[in-house]
Amino acid sequence: MLFLVISTPRPDKPTTLIEARSKYWDWMNPLLESGMAKSVYARAGRGAVALFDVDSNETLHRLMNEWAEIIPAHMDVYPLLDVDAAKSFLASQKKNK
Repeated sequence: MLFLVISTPRPDKPTTLIEARSKYWDWMNPLLESGMAKSVYARAGRGAVALFDVDSNETLHRLMNEWAEIIPAHMDVYPLLDVDAAKSFLASQKKNK
């Protein structure tokens, strides 16, 4: 299950979060290595965007809570379809017409 998560941290001074931001990358690196996180980008200014490939909503929930423990933030979550799934869905819609 693919999910795009966009974080918008609290408006704290960036200098007060230097240690937390380092912990975030320490937390994220094993997720990238395992493939549970497909990609992650820091947003200009503040925040991050991550693409997760997880087995369940519960796993995503756990990851988002771990993330928020490191850097409290509002998170927007977008469920995604990979290209093959999107094409398959489109083909099934054509057959049903």
